[in-house]
This record gives sequence, C-alpha cells and structure tokens, in this order.
Amino acid sequence: MANVELTSLAKLPTLSKLRKLELSDNIISGGLEVLAERCPNLTYLNLSGNKIKDLGTVEALQNLKNLKSLDLFNCEITNLEDYRDSIFELLQQITYLDGFDQEDNEAPDSEDDDEDDDDEDEDEAGPPGEYEEEDDEDDGGSDLGEGEEEEEVGLSYLMKEEIQDEDDDDDYVEEGGDEEEEEHNETYAYLFSLAEGVRGEKRKRDPEDEGEEEDD
Repeated sequence: MANVELTSLAKLPTLSKLRKLELSDNIISGGLEVLAERCPNLTYLNLSGNKIKDLGTVEALQNLKNLKSLDLFNCEITNLEDYRDSIFELLQQITYLDGFDQEDNEAPDSEDDDEDDDDEDEDEAGPPGEYEEEDDEDDGGSDLGEGEEEEEVGLSYLMKEEIQDEDDDDDYVEEGGDEEEEEHNETYAYLFSLAEGVRGEKRKRDPEDEGEEEDD
C-alpha cells in the first residue's frame, strides 16, 4: 500500500499470516498500535516517507515481537539526535533500521529472502535421495514382473509338453486297440471255421443215420 495517500491504519484488515508490509510515501502520523493487533507476525515494515515525528509514535511497534526490519527513511523522526541508537534501544527485537544493522552492515535484499524461503521449502520437501530409492524400487518391481512373465512362459511350455505327451498316449492306445481288434477278428474267423467244420461233419452223419433207420 505504498503511495496511496493513506492517513490512518484504523481500517486495516486482520492479516495474521502477513510477514511484509509496504506503507511507504503515505501520510501516516500515528495509530501504529493497530499493526500489532491486525498483523502480529510482521517481520518487515516500511514506513518511509510518512509523517512520523517522535519516538512515542514508534513505541507502539514494541508489540510486533517478530519484527526484524524497520524503515523510517525520509520521516521527520530521522532528524532527532541519536536517532538510530534510540530506535535500536526502543525496539530491541529489530535487526535492521533503514536497511542497516547497528554495525552499519547492509540488510540483504528482499529477493534474497525470498530465495532463502524457497530453499527452505525445497529442504522440507525431502532430499533427492529418497526419490532415487523409490525409483530403484520401481525398477526392481519391473524386473520382478519380467521374471514372472518368464515363469509363465515356462509353465505354458510345460503344459504344452504334457498335452503333447497325452496325445501320444492316446495314439498308442488307439494303435493298441487296432491290434486287439485284429486279434479278435482272427479269433472270430478261426472259431467260425471250426463251426463250419462241425456243421459239415453233422451233415455227413445225418444221411448215414437215415440209412440205418431205413435198414431197421
């Protein structure tokens, strides 16, 4: 909300997860206690170019326990004697004031902070080694699948061999059956010939028997 002619923070909504707030180049002169009520987790606050004049106004920021960086550049308060020392003593939770710490070391850019946050998110996601192990497990599963396919092929091949053996046995049975049928036919023919012989003998005997009866 930079340079929007904002004069008061009274209507600021509750933003409990907000970490960075830009309020530079407005007409804000007080009422900063609202920030601790509505945005308690602020770590960066830019109030540069506003109408803040005295330490009493800034004192309300003591309740922002997570505040690390405060910018009051181009505010009238910066003209006070021992301004920087007074602010660091009043707001002991902050590390950087107007872009520098107490030893005049420059604060990192906000873009660098964002990159650090991204790195933290990547670390929380877990080391890449875990995904590599999962890939290895997947590869192992695929190898197992190939082994199962080979086993299925082997079983089907054996089943075909068993079926072929059964067919051979059936052929043998059929061949054996033919031999038995042939032997049966031969036996039947032999018995038939014997029966015919017996009938011939009977026919020869019958006329003889008739002659004997006539003689009697």
